[in-house]
Amino acid sequence: MGTTDQQARKAYADFLEKVKRTVFIEYLSPMVTVPVLKTAIGQFGNVLNVYLISNYLEHEDIHQCALVEMENEKQATSVVSEITNFPFMVSGMPRPVRAQPAREGVFHNRPRNPERKIEARWVDPSDPEFEVGQKLKQLVRKRANESTALLKYQLEEEEKLDAQQQQMLKQNYKKFEIIENMVQDGSLHRLASHYNMNIDFNEELF
Repeated sequence: MGTTDQQARKAYADFLEKVKRTVFIEYLSPMVTVPVLKTAIGQFGNVLNVYLISNYLEHEDIHQCALVEMENEKQATSVVSEITNFPFMVSGMPRPVRAQPAREGVFHNRPRNPERKIEARWVDPSDPEFEVGQKLKQLVRKRANESTALLKYQLEEEEKLDAQQQQMLKQNYKKFEIIENMVQDGSLHRLASHYNMNIDFNEELF
């Protein structure tokens, strides 16, 4: 029994150390992936792991938050400081993400705290606390439905935004491709000469 208690205490102590070096990132676009987030946060230090937090309401495939485990607590503090002081956007999201130190409660696989004792009991329908519990249950369901509707709308809007950004990138690339072809075949210089225009640029830039 003593060995089991010691193992539980050690597992929980190791978990607390992990919490200290982990950053909680929120306001993420649902379209952000683990590799994208790992690359984005990786400029602040060595990222060990990224855990996307699913929305466990109706659409479990929608992610808006993540836990980013850094190499040490100092790097985690640096991530929070940088993102707090300077707007930081991931994957073209027009709204900056927010970072804060992770807390124990946001880890779904956290080990049991050996010092914490939980007691549970059945509540009879005639008990005043039963009615309170029913009201809380209804409130939670209402909030879940509202959150689901909001997430659906946000995902649709961000998919539109992503499509617009991709279209804009393609258009800009096409423009630069046209300019580069005109430089290469001499059309740009001939047009400048025809219209008596002075062109001053470094062709190596194209």
